Amino acid sequence: TRLILHKYLNAIGFHDIATEREWYQILLESEKKFSGYDRIALDEHTDLCELRRAYGNGIGISSCGFIDENDEEFRRECYFPYFSGSGVSSYADIAVEQRASSPTYVGVCEDVKLGCSIIFHIQNSMEYIKEAALGGLNKSSISVTFSGLALSGKILLPVTKDAGAADKRAEDLRNRMMLMSAAKEGNPDAIESLTLDDIDTYAAVSKRIRGEDIYSIVDTHFMPSGLECDQYAILGEILNIDTIENLLTGKELYVLTVETNELQFDVCVPVEKVIGEPAVGRRLKAQIWLQGHINF
Repeated sequence: TRLILHKYLNAIGFHDIATEREWYQILLESEKKFSGYDRIALDEHTDLCELRRAYGNGIGISSCGFIDENDEEFRRECYFPYFSGSGVSSYADIAVEQRASSPTYVGVCEDVKLGCSIIFHIQNSMEYIKEAALGGLNKSSISVTFSGLALSGKILLPVTKDAGAADKRAEDLRNRMMLMSAAKEGNPDAIESLTLDDIDTYAAVSKRIRGEDIYSIVDTHFMPSGLECDQYAILGEILNIDTIENLLTGKELYVLTVETNELQFDVCVPVEKVIGEPAVGRRLKAQIWLQGHINF
């Protein structure tokens, strides 16, 4: 069977592996010398299994498949690169569904700070299966730690803000969150108010765009990109900068903590694929594959 290469492997430092044969050998090695392991019995004869191999601080490859009790041989169904983020990104309610073509899962949460559904690839799907069987999704303390994998990125200068802009922005966010919560419950006044706010915003942007650059008007953004439901185009303010190394390839990677539309998470991107010099306060523009770790 021909091995389909996962393009976001490049985001964790494998972008110079040229041939399919090299990829195949790396994947086999990651499954033979795994550093993490989970196994769940599906029936009397078959177990669902996940093998993880770390290749640096928070990065690695995860292989999902099945093991038959007769021969104990691992049969890979899919694999994906992972990057573990830090902190807590959202406390919103989460819905989970299994992908149609693989034993992996996607999560959906509606964070009122964004006002839209966030769809993400679940990193700890085996833990979710165990918790779901025990009713773990009904816990009030569930949160999500988001992380993004980017193949490349651009660094933009920050937007100049006056002294009172941060306070006004925080107040506007609180008001919008209250309106969003009321609108979800069917309040017609809240729905009308949000609609009018969107119309006013559109009119103001349309007027300013005639004489200004779009990135001087739009401070940050977080919006779906392409046909994949868990990929997003982001523009976020850089809050922290760190670097890690892929221990196999020696490639250096940026770990950038960004804030976009009041949502905070870490993004992993190869150093040599970033245009510009990252600095706290500057902005990262990139397309990411959004992953999430559900904290039960």
